[in-house]
Amino acid sequence: MSCFLGLDVGSLTSKLVLIDGGGRVLYSRCLRNDGGPIEAVQALIREIPEPERKPVAAAGATGSGRQLAAAMVGADVVVNEITAHALAARTLVPEVRTVIDIGGQDSKIIYLRDGVTVGFNMNTVCAAGTGSFLDHQAGRLNLAIEEFGSYALRAKAPVAIAGRCGVFAESDLIHKQQLGYRKEDLIAGLCLALAKNYLGNVARNRKIEPPVLFQGGVAANAGMRWALEKLLQVKLQVPPYYQVMGALGAALLALERFKKGEIHATAFRGFQRVAKFRYQPRGFICGKCANNCEISALYVDRKPVARWGSRCGRWELTAGEKPEAGEEAPLL
Repeated sequence: MSCFLGLDVGSLTSKLVLIDGGGRVLYSRCLRNDGGPIEAVQALIREIPEPERKPVAAAGATGSGRQLAAAMVGADVVVNEITAHALAARTLVPEVRTVIDIGGQDSKIIYLRDGVTVGFNMNTVCAAGTGSFLDHQAGRLNLAIEEFGSYALRAKAPVAIAGRCGVFAESDLIHKQQLGYRKEDLIAGLCLALAKNYLGNVARNRKIEPPVLFQGGVAANAGMRWALEKLLQVKLQVPPYYQVMGALGAALLALERFKKGEIHATAFRGFQRVAKFRYQPRGFICGKCANNCEISALYVDRKPVARWGSRCGRWELTAGEKPEAGEEAPLL
């Protein structure tokens, strides 16, 4: 029996999902990119239990590091985060109207109607309320991030915190902490401030219609879930695979393309090869025209296996292709 693989390489974590031909999740895993995304992807592959290592019929990649992930594993489908998250959401909850997704360093909102994406927004300049920000604040308050949300639920009088900007929120939190406010009230106030920041800067005060799915790593934070529900007056649904929805969407799209006959032979390199390869990312500035494109490349044994980043496509190289004569990139 074949399976379909999905990878989501983000700024803080990398996620992997395996599904069967019916779209049922066989295996899922999320790891921090502590040693870098390349090491995280290889660790994800190595940790797949032997019983789940079925032949891969097609593979998909998404996330901010999707080009790198696709080059590493030999993905057949490369898709942006909005498409991947929306597909996973409407597959699990067909009637979904709004998707709230808050990850490690980015947050997004997706609007759907009859299963079709009709709009989306992403955070642009402020990371307040994302996983990394909450992790940092939990550390400042000497709390494990897993305990952070439960403290908010015990608050009796949430403190007003300036949440328009992450820098202001942190400085205001420190100031209120020095005034002696209870930790529970500080955390509840911070969650409310960050929820307001999300609704103003990401949702941009657009009407949020139920059913609403709350996904991404921050969906595990009971404090943020409470704050969003309090402000929206809407019950949020947290899907069972909330932390790996991007990877699930990439795997589902690979399955969909395979069923349509668009993928005949997968480019997936195989579990053993991906886990053991010695990869080396490199980069250079093209300089062939005024665009001065920054080209990213992935090398295996001093040979390029993939390149991306040129506006004109001059240096583009996908898995399985060979560089054209005279068009070899500088080995930096």
